[in-house]
Amino acid sequence: MRDLDSAPTLDDVANAAQVSTATVSRCINTPDLVSKPTRDRVNAAILSLGYTPNFAARFMAVKRTFTIGAIIPTMENAIFARGLQAFQGALQQRGFTMLVASSAYSAKAEEEQIRTLVARGADGLLLIGHDRDPAIYDYLARQQVPFLVAWSYDETAAVPSIGFDNRAAMRALCQQIIAMGHRDIAMISGVSGQNDRARMRIAGARDAMAAHGLDPNSLAPVEVPYSIADGATAFAGLMARQPRPSVVLCGNDVLAVGALRGARQLGLTVPADVSITGFDDIELAQVASPELTTVHVPHRKMGEMAAEELVAMIEEKRGGIAHCLATSVVNRASVARIPAASD
Repeated sequence: MRDLDSAPTLDDVANAAQVSTATVSRCINTPDLVSKPTRDRVNAAILSLGYTPNFAARFMAVKRTFTIGAIIPTMENAIFARGLQAFQGALQQRGFTMLVASSAYSAKAEEEQIRTLVARGADGLLLIGHDRDPAIYDYLARQQVPFLVAWSYDETAAVPSIGFDNRAAMRALCQQIIAMGHRDIAMISGVSGQNDRARMRIAGARDAMAAHGLDPNSLAPVEVPYSIADGATAFAGLMARQPRPSVVLCGNDVLAVGALRGARQLGLTVPADVSITGFDDIELAQVASPELTTVHVPHRKMGEMAAEELVAMIEEKRGGIAHCLATSVVNRASVARIPAASD
């Protein structure tokens, strides 16, 4: 009989489920190799006894911890939530656990977190964007820790990535805005220093302006942290410009919702008085009033593919690939067409 004061063991689970300890181990480590009735019986015994597997022996045998670290710039809004949820789900299906940390857009904090996760035995790392000291990549190479960049794709970069072309995505949105008659274009951007996503979105807007005969240097984006309050403050500043812009491009949906708030505070109607666009197509864009015209980013697909690729890099001991996912412009109610002078 089991000592009720001691933690339940593998033998206890095996006895309760009337199977061998080897079968219990297979149910925990390779459940697909066990029939469903047996698996259900073992899982019921585990739940009934309150058994917690000790993976230490398994980790020592394969020299892996089955954990992957993900370092994101912020947890303060939903920009990364959907992609990370998909990333974690895909990892879980492959027997890995995700450890997440936030750098608060600090390069120094990110470097410290990278070193900490490596020291704790992370089998791989998910990083956001390409902008960081090359010495960090050298460090990861020396430590032989696979890593993957997400939320950004750069065909010239030497590191693997599962992301999208931020420059091309914003270029497509701005081209559409110009085609709708807008010429006085302003932009609220995230801080572009050490943030290739923000920098490329600014460049994409300027590409579109130049292609349509507009002065790209007139864009003069206002760079602020990604928050609703900062978006509202930046919008008020833009509305004080002369001539006043007819459209405000925002670096993401959070800033765009801030701009919508700023418009209401100034007594302006969107899009009758001014048009506003976002970027990312998070749920916030659909519940905003009016709903935001924005760029749809395939966050879930990106998270799932990043998990698949990173696990393959770890298990197959190979380098990673670079893959660019498609984005699309989503037209909603926050942008008005400006009639041509002859209309």
